[in-house]
Amino acid sequence: MNGLLLEQAPVETAGAACSLDHYLVLPDDTMDARIAAARERLGTDAVILGHHYQRDEVIRFADFTGDSYKLSKAAAESSAKYMVFCGVHFMAETADILAQPWQQVVLPDLNAGCSMADMAEIGQVEDCWESLERAGAVAGDGMIPLTYMNSAANIKAFCGERGGLVCTSSNARAAFEWTYRRAGRILFLPDQHLGRNTAFAMGIPLSEMVVWDPYQINGGVTPERLRAARIVLWKGHCSVHQRFLPEHVDRIRREHKGMQVVVHPECRWEVCQKADALGSTERIIDLIERAPEGSSFAVGTEIHLVNRLEKRFAPLGKRVVTLDESGCLCTTMYRISPQHLAWTLENLIAGHVVNRIRVENDVKHWARVALDRMLEIGN
Repeated sequence: MNGLLLEQAPVETAGAACSLDHYLVLPDDTMDARIAAARERLGTDAVILGHHYQRDEVIRFADFTGDSYKLSKAAAESSAKYMVFCGVHFMAETADILAQPWQQVVLPDLNAGCSMADMAEIGQVEDCWESLERAGAVAGDGMIPLTYMNSAANIKAFCGERGGLVCTSSNARAAFEWTYRRAGRILFLPDQHLGRNTAFAMGIPLSEMVVWDPYQINGGVTPERLRAARIVLWKGHCSVHQRFLPEHVDRIRREHKGMQVVVHPECRWEVCQKADALGSTERIIDLIERAPEGSSFAVGTEIHLVNRLEKRFAPLGKRVVTLDESGCLCTTMYRISPQHLAWTLENLIAGHVVNRIRVENDVKHWARVALDRMLEIGN
């Protein structure tokens, strides 16, 4: 049981249900007027949340745009009856965890998942924790599990129940500091790169970090190494950000003198060490926004966001390019199309809630504890 209930069939019955298949054969540009009209009819009953990596044809209709932290806050503060989340599964789960009992969260396409989140399954995490206990790594000055937002609800609940919390790339350092004030060791999952980059920036040497591989016996780490490590990193990664390589930075240095390299902390440690700055999507945007006219940036993150920044800042005399010329999009985020959004909204108008995301109550309780701790420490 993963702690998540999925509802593809309508849960209300006023009016005729709209078939998704009918929408998917229609061109993108025929959806704009329908989406706009549906939004107007729904009024304040519905709010659309759009992640930065979402395609332009969808995010233009979002009431709130941002990274995971910003959208989590928006979800927690929303008074809308329906939260239509144009993101991926774990984001919609988080919105449901933070939602009021009378609110309903909808994910326009249930296939919009996250490969990183899928790299940590609850059974694997429970086995890991038991192995850490047997090795004595949880004893002594203690260990606390800390999970990245990009994880399933039951992983968040696992951390909340054991004194841990959730973090985003925006507040990872604050979360690490919060955890170290309470214990001497951290189990961080599922993104090894964010964990490594955050810990290293805090002065923790690589020699005091180990990587837990869930597909190897005892994670592929000796008990002695586990007991000595200050941070145990889960072997997971973002398929988009892991594509950026040190040679991409070297090419920018060679071909574009004076161009600043800014990367997301989900990138490899070797890439982050060569970069001029690293930060969440919100921090990357802020850095470019505050830069003087004539500045130029090579950005290592999802291509939809980079292209959006290029268009936004070009009139202000700032140049933005992707760090990797072959640029990679978040394929699961891309699954949500204008057709999916129009189908979702028009079904709501007809009285049908499709693709509702609901987290089971027992999982929701402890996941909420972990998320509330995150919201308390701030950004």
